[in-house]
Amino acid sequence: QEWNFVGFSNYIKLFKDRVMFTTLKNSLVFGLLTPIFVTLFAIPLAVMLNGKMKTRNFQRAVFFFPSVISALFIGYVWGFFLNPTADGVINHILVGLGLDPVLWLADKKMAMISLFMVYFWSVTGWHACLYIANLQTIPPELYEAAEIDGANKWRKFTSITFPMLAPSMTISMMLLLTGGLKVFDLPFALTSGGPGYATTMITQSIISVGINAHQIGYASALALFFFVIIAVITITQLTLMKKREEMLQ
Repeated sequence: QEWNFVGFSNYIKLFKDRVMFTTLKNSLVFGLLTPIFVTLFAIPLAVMLNGKMKTRNFQRAVFFFPSVISALFIGYVWGFFLNPTADGVINHILVGLGLDPVLWLADKKMAMISLFMVYFWSVTGWHACLYIANLQTIPPELYEAAEIDGANKWRKFTSITFPMLAPSMTISMMLLLTGGLKVFDLPFALTSGGPGYATTMITQSIISVGINAHQIGYASALALFFFVIIAVITITQLTLMKKREEMLQ
């Protein structure tokens, strides 16, 4: 087999590829929004599940369970629930209530929203468990001193709980950021990247170009380009979060 050195032609082609920029935009939007929304819900959920409720262990198991299931399985199951026709489980319920069916996976905007909701459902419980582990390391004396000073629940949360969660927040947001940027299996199973390229991530483009189209060189250029983007974003995020931890110490 003959190999031809093509220089930087694959990288030049990369910057002229409109599909690549569409899939890159999808990955960046998904990857950057995921840490924000999951964290906004995971921390209050962790505080609630860290309470003294008798059923707290059962509740933790319920919220943690989705993260145990394979992402492919989750995608296929939710694809059945979110089927955009009237035969879909959710649409069947809506029609039964006298409402119009929703084009969950057939409309470009709704497909991305549906993908985000499913991913959010599958990872929030796991990250809440990270925060629960951190919450249990906070000395109770801090809360006792705050109560003596007359602090209410919100004041204790903003002055003690939230700052003390900085280490776990750094880890959680890094995992969410990298996981969201390189996600492949869930959107592939749920929407196959459609409709059109509305939910196609750059990871799917790399695999499609390299395996389906047999353009190994171009796929390698895409992968290296995406690696550099992930590295820059991750290093920036870690640096900022570490500085935040130092400020709160």
